[in-house]
Amino acid sequence: MGTPDFACPALTALIDSGEEVLVAVTQPDRRRGRGRKPASPPVKVLAETLGILVWQPEKIRTREFTAQLRELKPHLFVVVAYGKILSPALLDIPMVGSLNIHASLLPAYRGPAPINWAILNGETRTGLTTMFQDQGVDTGPILLSKSIPIDRSDTFGTLHDRLVDLEGELLKETIAGLKDGTVSPKPQPEKGISHAPLLKKSDGLVDWTRPAKELDRLVRGVDPWPGAHTVFRDKILKLFGSRTGDVRGRPGQVMGLENGLLHVATGEGSLVLAELQLAGQRRLPAASFWHGQRLQSNDFFGT
Repeated sequence: MGTPDFACPALTALIDSGEEVLVAVTQPDRRRGRGRKPASPPVKVLAETLGILVWQPEKIRTREFTAQLRELKPHLFVVVAYGKILSPALLDIPMVGSLNIHASLLPAYRGPAPINWAILNGETRTGLTTMFQDQGVDTGPILLSKSIPIDRSDTFGTLHDRLVDLEGELLKETIAGLKDGTVSPKPQPEKGISHAPLLKKSDGLVDWTRPAKELDRLVRGVDPWPGAHTVFRDKILKLFGSRTGDVRGRPGQVMGLENGLLHVATGEGSLVLAELQLAGQRRLPAASFWHGQRLQSNDFFGT
């Protein structure tokens, strides 16, 4: 059970390790893009390539769908970023259990946006955890975990891709351990619990009165979505490729270029930007944006 690209390595790992995948359950096709044409979820595309049966129920908490799954008599559910919550009746179906891969070191960052929040909160490490699902949100017993450092330059996108690279091997190790008895579920610790709520587009709005170190984490933690943004000359301006600097000024004040990077004053220090994109225009290096917009030191972002 999975939907986006993040779930695809798990499906590939199951096939590579010789497991019999009875069905791939994924979200229905959705209309996307400017043409609003129906687009299939990545898991569906991969499953069809591998010759695996695909089910795309609009609703999963129905007697009919529950009965369909029960007829398969599956040993295990593998759930990765599926996007829907399984009912108690569904969780009772697999003989071994419902195995979930979560993109954090549980019990930290339970919820739908763990990668974003790890960066937003300035964590230095994160990872993947396999667990058995229960009725809570990411509260089930832990099976295995793998940890990686969060690099100073990591965005959501780069950290997401590095975690995806771990996914297949962790799943293989977990299933092999369950089979030979070397892996067993353990309750999550009561200490260290934190949450990772779903982000909204408004969460990317920059408050220039905040310290530069917080805004740097914001730019990186919401890249590529929802994207850090501010207002410049009555248009939305997206910000990319950040780090912190020591230039001082009034919050939001454009302070100038240094080595091709744009400094903008914050409540503490400066936010240094590598690229910017004004609404309706293409993404530009900071120097090109500076010269193209004829920026001056009395220009302000956020107004």
